[in-house]
Amino acid sequence: MDIQSTKLELMQLLLNTHKEDVLEQIKRVFENHEHSTSEEIGDDEKAAIEKGLKQVELGKIKSHHEVMSKFRRKYHQ
Repeated sequence: MDIQSTKLELMQLLLNTHKEDVLEQIKRVFENHEHSTSEEIGDDEKAAIEKGLKQVELGKIKSHHEVMSKFRRKYHQ
């Protein structure tokens, strides 16, 4: 599985969970990781991340299944 597929799968899992403790754990993972890597990424990457998060907030996402179906139709796989 490539990184984009993994991201889509994780987004779908996040959107479908109703377990606040799971969400808090994931949030802590990102907060802890952010402290160690925030200097490693550039402004362009930070802007892309912010744009992606905004799209999630606005509901402008597609499930992994939708993306893969479109890919299969386009490339006949």
